[in-house]
Amino acid sequence: MNVDSERYQRNKDRLFNRSLEQEAELVRIEREAIAHFTGDLTELEAALGVLRIGHHFGWRVLVLIHNKRTIRKYEQILNINFREVFPAEGPSHERSVGYGWAKQLGNFWKAVSGAIKIEDRRIISGDINKGA
Repeated sequence: MNVDSERYQRNKDRLFNRSLEQEAELVRIEREAIAHFTGDLTELEAALGVLRIGHHFGWRVLVLIHNKRTIRKYEQILNINFREVFPAEGPSHERSVGYGWAKQLGNFWKAVSGAIKIEDRRIISGDINKGA
């Protein structure tokens, strides 16, 4: 197995495994959001993408890569609160370069607010523990 195949398998093994109930709830949220939505379709598309990756990375990574207004918009579109639906850190959170730096710097909320600038805060590394 080559390095890329091994990295892929490690990352795949660390993905969040939803229960049937959790998957059904995501489908329900998705269907409700689509049925109620009016507006720019790219906003709905982005919110649905966040819905699908939230369990994998966690709400802390989401609030780091998006500004407060965008988070509120997606939560409104989906009619959910990210902190109530997603874990703080999902099993793939360590792949987030920005989150790794924010944890190393020791003040996550300053990084979220922009008081501490973090380059590449939206980048996901190819491997767990290689983020920062």
